[in-house]
Amino acid sequence: MAAINMAVKYKTAVKEPGIPGVLRMNEEKFVFTPNDPRSAMKVNVDFKNIKGHKFSKDGSKQALLNLTQDPEKGSGYIFEFDNFPDRNSVRDFVGRVLGKIQAVPVKSNEKPVEEKPPEQLSTTEMERRIKLLREDSELQKLHKQFVLGGVLTETEFWATRKSLLGEDSSRGIKQKAGFKSAMLADVKPFADGRTNKVTFSLTPEIIHQIFAEKPAVHRAFLSYVPSKISEKDFWTKYCKAEYLHKTKNSLAAAAEAAEDEELAIFLKHDDILQNETRRKIRRVDPTLDMEADIGDDYLHLPDHGILRDGYKEMAETESEVSKRSLSQDLNRHAAVVLEGRTLDVELGDTRAVAEALARSKQELSAGDKSDENNVNIERQERVSRMTEIDDLQAPHEPPYASLCIKDPREYFDAQQANALKALGGAGTNFGTNLSKEEAYQYLMTQISDIKSRGFTNPVIQPDTALKVLSGLSQNLSSTRFQIGKNPQESVLDRIPHRTKDELLHNWTSIQELLRHFWSSYPISTAGLYNKVQRVKDAMAQIYQKLQEIKESAQSDSRHQVSLLVQPMLQALDAAFAHYDSEQQKRSAKSPAKPNGFVR
Repeated sequence: MAAINMAVKYKTAVKEPGIPGVLRMNEEKFVFTPNDPRSAMKVNVDFKNIKGHKFSKDGSKQALLNLTQDPEKGSGYIFEFDNFPDRNSVRDFVGRVLGKIQAVPVKSNEKPVEEKPPEQLSTTEMERRIKLLREDSELQKLHKQFVLGGVLTETEFWATRKSLLGEDSSRGIKQKAGFKSAMLADVKPFADGRTNKVTFSLTPEIIHQIFAEKPAVHRAFLSYVPSKISEKDFWTKYCKAEYLHKTKNSLAAAAEAAEDEELAIFLKHDDILQNETRRKIRRVDPTLDMEADIGDDYLHLPDHGILRDGYKEMAETESEVSKRSLSQDLNRHAAVVLEGRTLDVELGDTRAVAEALARSKQELSAGDKSDENNVNIERQERVSRMTEIDDLQAPHEPPYASLCIKDPREYFDAQQANALKALGGAGTNFGTNLSKEEAYQYLMTQISDIKSRGFTNPVIQPDTALKVLSGLSQNLSSTRFQIGKNPQESVLDRIPHRTKDELLHNWTSIQELLRHFWSSYPISTAGLYNKVQRVKDAMAQIYQKLQEIKESAQSDSRHQVSLLVQPMLQALDAAFAHYDSEQQKRSAKSPAKPNGFVR
């Protein structure tokens, strides 16, 4: 059983001088015995009566530890230590003991998190783990260091390596299937040959594609089904309209549209697509003359066009009934295929697919509206740049006043003379041209003044300059024969191999411990609390090792070692700071502040 014996001072209040004595602790209770046998200030308390513990910050005036008790059973117990390392060791011991005795408090409206039972491994899983340890020497070192060392359990160690074990391969994220490259025009009806009945086969995939490529049909389905017509009648009218489009009989299509209101929806122009096309055209470079190329397709000429379904497409005439061309269908289908399928619903329920597609379009339209202002601004700027002609603009005034120098030599010599006067030569009247003798005499005068008076305001302190110069000289002398010979050489290649191996192993160990440390928060069970304690103790040991490596490094490689160790220490410091902050929050959860509360 672990125990602690420490010389401390017991206080009933923070400002009191305290009673010197000996503090003894084990996992069940703590006992304070004063040095004066006649003193009655003896303490013997079980840890199960302790609610929490508080402590002063490192570097403060006093190294205090306050063991807070339930307010209904009495006040707290304050102990002052000689130094902060002794206090921290006792604090960590108390934290481990309290973590074992009391679980993390659970609110009444929350269900406690149950501990997972020990996992039962099959023979195949055991063989897979053993194989990984044999093939990866670094993984084997970590397993021996943390699992066999008691820092982590087998389950905790392998929980972060499920990808190596292949346990999640079958549960990986599947790639979403997009739309097929086949167009809706390829879905042709078939007839039985005996009657005039024509049959279309619409699968859930085809219906989803119809909604995506034809927004007007999608809108009509949400508006008419099932409030006005049934789903079967809706698709029957749609297929009839498609058949009329394929026959190229515009007169029959117009007659049918005049008699049937629902059918006319599928025969008219898709206003949603037209608005979307106009919005895209507004984003085109306004200086592009699209009307100049209107005749480049030759559709307006006789004997020209695109052969489709046995018919030759000519230029479309304006009418109420839509006449789609192959290029329009092809462009719309390509745009939908490139956008991809973003719905996660099953395709069997047509109503659910239509509503989900409507929600996704609303989100996209909201994003497009937010970008519309930026597009308009860019468009206006582009128009202003293209329409501005330099020859027709007003002359720009120069932004600065021109400087006229008649004799450049005389001007710059005068500037040099003024600079010399500003440096302390006000009493000496030089001409604009200095001879060699005059310049030499002036320089010697300045040197004599410096020797006699010295620098009144030195730029840097002499001690600091000497220290930096010595360090640079030593560093240059040790590395001038090493640096630059190998372009692929890194900082690790400039330090001894033993130090390099130790740093790499410690860095791998720190990564493993930090992964388990941060994944344990928020702490919801006593098991996680104990795990955090073990991981924190292991990180403290590595922290001490890194300090020793930095201090024991040779003088020529100490700077490189310090650069490598610094990020590791910063990562550990962040973890320690988070741990201390959480400990303070847990200790401060008690509603009342007992006697001897330490802020």
